[in-house]
Amino acid sequence: MSAAVRRSILVVAGIGDGSGTGASTARLFAKNGYRVAVISRSPEATSKTAAEINAAGGEAAAFPVATYTHAEINSAFNAIKNHWKDSDIRVSVFNAAAGVWKGFLDVTEEDLKNSLDTNLVAAFAFARESILAFKDLPLLDGQKKGTLIFTGATAAIRGNKTTSAFAAPKHATRALSQSLAKEFGPQDIHVAHAIIDGGILTNLSKGRRNDPEWEKDSAKRLDPDSIAKSYLYLAGQDRSAWTWELDLRPAHENW
Repeated sequence: MSAAVRRSILVVAGIGDGSGTGASTARLFAKNGYRVAVISRSPEATSKTAAEINAAGGEAAAFPVATYTHAEINSAFNAIKNHWKDSDIRVSVFNAAAGVWKGFLDVTEEDLKNSLDTNLVAAFAFARESILAFKDLPLLDGQKKGTLIFTGATAAIRGNKTTSAFAAPKHATRALSQSLAKEFGPQDIHVAHAIIDGGILTNLSKGRRNDPEWEKDSAKRLDPDSIAKSYLYLAGQDRSAWTWELDLRPAHENW
């Protein structure tokens, strides 16, 4: 089968309970013809998201992992390649995160390790597997071999009183994305970092806030479906104008 007719695969890591950015990205890319591989630490949410995409006419498969270690991420990517041997991984989105919201003196060694392992070490592992999957592919539509997107946060550019254990690895992941963009852009691999500056409307955020007005007012919170549209835009950019960093926030966010 020639490269021209091979299907493209999206790999997305981190979908929470299926109501946020990762799942929205999976659904949108599936609607746009991608085969979708969902990686997550929740077997139930991973399978549920894939099943919903398949029921809606898309094509998706679940690849749950116990932890975001190098070994498990490598195993997941190998499983994805074996599952769709007639397709190529062309887009990957690292959306996994672990939040720690404590004053500095209250942060434990376990808190720090969990944050570093998920927000930074896993990002390295995911990026490595993505770039290895892209690097020997022919250019797609004459533009790029693949696109790697990192979901960032306000904490990637600005620390706060209770974000020391979260902001530090998010800053580092931002630096990682910039380093990769500079190293692999000349090799026709597009790397982008998205700063998500504001609250995202998810089941978790609705439960925490318990604020119907915030939920109702689209100018006050981010919609995961809208973030997904931005990711699809990044994946479709031509090589004359690539975005490294995209900064997304609701219109009424105080920034």
